[in-house]
Amino acid sequence: MLAATLGAALAFGAPGALAGTLPVVPSAAPAAEAHAPATVPAAASAAWVAGTRAYLVITAPGDNAAVRSAITANGGTVFSNFDAIGVIVAHSASSGFAATMRTVAGVQQVGATRTSDVPADAYSPALPTSPAQASTPAGEPVRADMSQIKADQAWAVNPGSASVKVGILDTGVDDQHQDLAPNFDAADSVSCAYGKPDTRTGAWRDVDTHGTHVAGTVAAAKNGKGVVGVAPGVKIAAVRVAEPGNSFFFAENTICGFVWAGDHGFKVTNNSYYTDPWQFNCPDNIDQAAIIEGVKRAQEYAEGKGSLQIAAAGNENYDLAHKTTDSASPNDSTPVTRTITNACLDIPTELPGVVTVAANGTGVTKASFSNYGQGVIDVAAPGSNVYSTVPGGGYGSKSGTSMATPHVVGVAALIASADPGITPAQIRAKLAAQANDIACPSDSRCTGTTANNSFFGEGQVDALKAVGTTPPAGKYFENLTDFAVKDNATVESPITVTGVTGNAPATLKVGVDIKHTYIGDLKVDLVAPDGTVYTLHNRAGGSADNIAQTYTVNASSEVANGTWKLRVNDNAASDTGKIDAWNLTF
Repeated sequence: MLAATLGAALAFGAPGALAGTLPVVPSAAPAAEAHAPATVPAAASAAWVAGTRAYLVITAPGDNAAVRSAITANGGTVFSNFDAIGVIVAHSASSGFAATMRTVAGVQQVGATRTSDVPADAYSPALPTSPAQASTPAGEPVRADMSQIKADQAWAVNPGSASVKVGILDTGVDDQHQDLAPNFDAADSVSCAYGKPDTRTGAWRDVDTHGTHVAGTVAAAKNGKGVVGVAPGVKIAAVRVAEPGNSFFFAENTICGFVWAGDHGFKVTNNSYYTDPWQFNCPDNIDQAAIIEGVKRAQEYAEGKGSLQIAAAGNENYDLAHKTTDSASPNDSTPVTRTITNACLDIPTELPGVVTVAANGTGVTKASFSNYGQGVIDVAAPGSNVYSTVPGGGYGSKSGTSMATPHVVGVAALIASADPGITPAQIRAKLAAQANDIACPSDSRCTGTTANNSFFGEGQVDALKAVGTTPPAGKYFENLTDFAVKDNATVESPITVTGVTGNAPATLKVGVDIKHTYIGDLKVDLVAPDGTVYTLHNRAGGSADNIAQTYTVNASSEVANGTWKLRVNDNAASDTGKIDAWNLTF
């Protein structure tokens, strides 16, 4: 299930195990080192039949020819083989297949990966449709989520390196989107749906909207159109691990995705989902134990090849450090409420080495839906009403830990861009060290200290710290103090500029973040030090909420140094708000 869309069984009704996506609001190794791809039969050794189920057969890593022969002899088909980690994906319609295979020499574990049949599409997958592309609007307003983690400031220092590859393990990515195409790496993209690499052109395309949205938050290009990602200079590759029609992320798909990530030099992967059909996999269940082991081996393989996995915490407002029940599993058939303990794991987010991400709401509050847990949450990032790319050249807003996770992935990519030789463990440590502490609110569920607690972990990630410096002296100025915008009143927020020689530029950038419930009430002006007024927004937008935009102003006639003001005039009753932040870039 998509983790960004509110948890495996999607607490908010999203398909599959997405980790937290609320609905879209229209407007997701060194070159010299040989790859070790999965050994895939040229064709299935048996035709699909009704009742076919999928199994993980776990062996010692290395040559497993004898076990593969036993699979065939016992009524199964070897669908794919990841011998580097000792995991075989087998299909069988025999009800006794798993029990029989557990008696075979060299077999360590066998577990069913689903409680539903493998679809016939697994044997001849249809390519996802390629959506028609709408024209991308000009302009790249600085969004509140980017300002919140200082990504807009980081871009002036280091937007990310094209040598850093980020894997989007999700529902796929619309690589033809004008905001994603400049940074898209088709050569390293793939579909891992059903647990076998499919490298046909377009196999990686989105079967939902989730993956495309995530990709834009990570690395939408800084190209004067639409939106900008946290790390607009890095490359993104799509690894579709969701199956079409239901957006389920079964264990074999995740295993295939992690092995692919390791073999193709991804520095970071985004995982905004949980492994279906179990929201939590328990080691005392023979099938779920095999799922834990198989995905764990694949994650360790990827990390050993230099790839850091970052995953969404989920969207059930659930304490992951004090598990008691699971009412969402199995989500591919009929869920049954069961009692669980902390030994049961949300996969992949609770695997060792994986960075677990919680979602913040506006500012530094916990998002109402975000899972939490002392010792489970590593860091936090914005996850509410995140505006990003959707298939077909469009844009939309989603909420969830699925949306928080790509902010952290983008920051990790910036860290890797600043230090090409950095290891996954070192990136993980830097994410924690550079996060800004957030104290617990007056909520008894939040435990721990300001430095590390159950809601925010080490704190909110900071993109500016990730690039290791501050914007060039004399270039960037901001005011983060809130100024209330009251009915039928005017308010001004000042910024004092010093150290800039001569006049302001003809392309002065004015970043504005105003929270208001009816922007058609507002007139917004930039006031120069000499009192000259430049109108930025004049009662447009009707009943829409909030202004988060960067304006370009020809201020070349103005002396740069002095006190500049953002003036907001509310011209009607009923709706109020605040100047949340604004900035000037000379």
